Amino acid sequence: MPFPFITGTAIQPPAQPVELPQPSKAKQLDPAGYRMEQPLVDAVNVAILLSQPLLLTGDPGTGKTQLAYRVAWELGLGEPIRFDTKSTSTARDVLYRYDTLSRFHAAQTNTGSQHNLHYLDYVALGQAIILSRKPEEVMNLLPPGFRHPGPRRSVVLVDEIDKASRDFPNDLLLEVDALQFRIPELNEEVKANPELRPVLILTSNSEQNLPDAFLRRCIYYHIPLPDRHRLAEIVRNRVPGICQGQDNSLLLDSALDMFEEVRKLDLRKKPSTAELLNWLQVLEGYGAKPEEPVKAASDALRNSLSALAKTKEDRPRLMDWVEKTVLASS
Repeated sequence: MPFPFITGTAIQPPAQPVELPQPSKAKQLDPAGYRMEQPLVDAVNVAILLSQPLLLTGDPGTGKTQLAYRVAWELGLGEPIRFDTKSTSTARDVLYRYDTLSRFHAAQTNTGSQHNLHYLDYVALGQAIILSRKPEEVMNLLPPGFRHPGPRRSVVLVDEIDKASRDFPNDLLLEVDALQFRIPELNEEVKANPELRPVLILTSNSEQNLPDAFLRRCIYYHIPLPDRHRLAEIVRNRVPGICQGQDNSLLLDSALDMFEEVRKLDLRKKPSTAELLNWLQVLEGYGAKPEEPVKAASDALRNSLSALAKTKEDRPRLMDWVEKTVLASS
């Protein structure tokens, strides 16, 4: 079935389920297509050389999270071990989980395992530290079902570290600095193999200031919104149909013009690189032609604005601007 898949006018469902396309995000998320400015490359290499965490800031959608996947891919380390920070996250959550309730129930009812190890599960940084050791070195720390393939280095991503309380990064100081942690439930301590220390990448949306003591232990880099030349390069890698294999296209040029103007509007949430890629992908789906300016595909433009506007206030504001500014000159 051609795009769009829903018309809103059907009076009865189809006899057979509509076949939908495979997720097109795969191309956008492929680490091989992630492009890095040289200063960012330098920051990654400095962090690796000094065995310090890399702290990334930047607007949402500028590629902070995806950098970890690129680094892991380029180092041949598979996918990063990811931890998504929540407002309730504590330092222990980045290392391991312990099912206190189930352990208490087992003790009270004398049912199930009576071994604390059976109620423990390693997470993100804790898992990477365990994996850096030889299996025989940590055999007494491995819960049932934990697969240890042998000593290996991992890339660890702690995403949006500023979502948690200010105490969260402070409580992680020892673990981030020394890459070791204690497990009180087992009365054990484990430290990363110094030859296979995890590569630790932290991201922040700068929603709150991070403690100075924590910042001193990190290599810092701010990812800015790419300039126009870099944006065009990113689009050609991530949404190649917009240019149909050419170095450029009228559609891409005019879309970038519009994107730059949209970012100047008084919007509550300005679109970033991720929104640009999504928007161009939708324009492509609606049949916008690479050899024509974006305003030539007026219906596609109107129908695609939900990829750029992310709040209820921004949607009508953006639609009004498009009608009065972009399409009025058509």
